[in-house]
Amino acid sequence: MRPGTHFPGVGAGLVIQRDGKVLLYKRENPPEAGHWSIVGGKVDHMEAAASAAKREAEEETGLSIGNIRLLCVSEQIIPSDGQHWLSLIYLTDDVRGDARLMEPEKLSEMGWFDLSELPQPLSLFAKDAFKHLRNPPATAL
Repeated sequence: MRPGTHFPGVGAGLVIQRDGKVLLYKRENPPEAGHWSIVGGKVDHMEAAASAAKREAEEETGLSIGNIRLLCVSEQIIPSDGQHWLSLIYLTDDVRGDARLMEPEKLSEMGWFDLSELPQPLSLFAKDAFKHLRNPPATAL
């Protein structure tokens, strides 16, 4: 039994910002193969989602990730891929190093993009993240 296909999976993603741009990678595998997305992956059993977001980002980019903060929660049901994921998406600009393609079997291209000039198509998770990044929800008093 696999998370995301046999039951809803729990994922963690990370929006990485540097010099006013965001880092995106082009996905090779479902869900949403061929779409540009933020880095991330599944949360392992007994692993905190924030730790998973940092781990996945470091594995996929080669960057060293510092402090992160929660940006939003994104639930995606993707019938075309038979996938259902609930992902906690984090945000950081606390990164060191140069981004690289560390997992070319999973991610084929990468780049730093201005929010006004994002590549297409974007993954549903990236769309949710950027919607929250551009228009953060009002804080309740």
